[in-house]
Amino acid sequence: MARKASLSGFPEWLPQERLVEQHVLDSLRRTFELHGFSSIETRAVETVEQLLRKGEIDKEVYGLHRLQAEEAEGGKSEDKLALHFDLTVPFARYVVENAGHLAFPFRRYQIQKVWRGERPQEGRAREFTQADIDVVGDGELPFRYDVELALVIVEALGALPIPEFKLRVNNRKLAEGFYRGIGLDDTAGVLRSIDKLEKVGPQKVAELLQHELGATVEQAEAALKLASIRSEDTSFAQEVRALGVSNDLLDEGLAELEQVIGEASHRAPGRVLADLSIARGLDYYTGTVYETVLVGHEQLGSICSGGRYDALAAKGNRKFPGVGLSIGVTRLVMRILSQEFASASRHVPTAVLVTLADDGSWSQAQDIAAQLRGRGISVEVAAKAEKFGKQIKYADRRGIPFVWFSTDEDGNLSHEVKDIRSGEQVAADPKTWMPPAADLIPQITSAQ
Repeated sequence: MARKASLSGFPEWLPQERLVEQHVLDSLRRTFELHGFSSIETRAVETVEQLLRKGEIDKEVYGLHRLQAEEAEGGKSEDKLALHFDLTVPFARYVVENAGHLAFPFRRYQIQKVWRGERPQEGRAREFTQADIDVVGDGELPFRYDVELALVIVEALGALPIPEFKLRVNNRKLAEGFYRGIGLDDTAGVLRSIDKLEKVGPQKVAELLQHELGATVEQAEAALKLASIRSEDTSFAQEVRALGVSNDLLDEGLAELEQVIGEASHRAPGRVLADLSIARGLDYYTGTVYETVLVGHEQLGSICSGGRYDALAAKGNRKFPGVGLSIGVTRLVMRILSQEFASASRHVPTAVLVTLADDGSWSQAQDIAAQLRGRGISVEVAAKAEKFGKQIKYADRRGIPFVWFSTDEDGNLSHEVKDIRSGEQVAADPKTWMPPAADLIPQITSAQ
């Protein structure tokens, strides 16, 4: 695990830790692209107005200003800027501004840094990397994408060196329709209270519902009964109907959630769970909502979350509904490293060190290195013609598995390569020699 950084909440990895992070990022990119998602990157800053227009998260935002900022011409100050706290809000702005150049439904993935002014703790940093996928439509977006994205994320997470996980799914239409059906009209307030269930427990949530939202004891009990329903198949629908609440929005949300869970239980059995306590704190979600936890590491919080948003992006009367999920890459990597779920086979990409017999052979050694690199082998050339024992020690200290020796006898070069782990040394030709496939690049070994 990386040491405590001198600036709390801004993690920095050692090279071998960075190799694990790169493995995670490369694996996610590969899965996303296999499913047809295109990569984009948005700017790091947005206007404060843009960032805060959906949800009360102002305490988490890092404001941005120039040290020598001056009043703009005409006496008006520049628009206040802030670092983005997630990738969904910037993506919505990107879609609106580039709508004329995008083919809809637009499938995007985005892997970038984000910043939040939170109290640093395990799994939470102030600067961290997220990996998002979204599908956005023009005017409408078929619900089937809500199902597809759940399956893509399960595949993406399943390829990582992490323990078993559960993708927990709910639907806000289901929840809001139920609350209205029992007479609680402040559905946003109820959702905010239910969202605190895992942190404060059912008794405290019941008190919040009664004292802050005016719910009766019976209404609070009904809301908590709904939140207690969980199943890995569509049997949850029967449990909801058994509560005896009638509402059109409830029925719509119930049908949508049945589609997600029904397909997921078929294609990813045991990994997707209908969990009717999931609420998600941000206000822009309008339907399906997702949260993901590592089994046995639930205290880490959600490692992947998201949902359906129908009104986040709009241009006049033109709406761009979407659905997406975000993986907390830094949170995952922190846990992978601290629990040693995976490690790199070596600390550097270098597979071969080309040694120097004398200082005059450096250029010749570079020719050998160029031939090896031409076939995709990572190579370093020794900087000094020290004793071979010292050059081998340098390779060992760096974690380089192979050392290359060249001998010039009357203008005839001969070559040998040594595996310093086993001590085996054999003749080699720089035009054809290849290391074993497992040694070509650092391998990430999973302990799972």
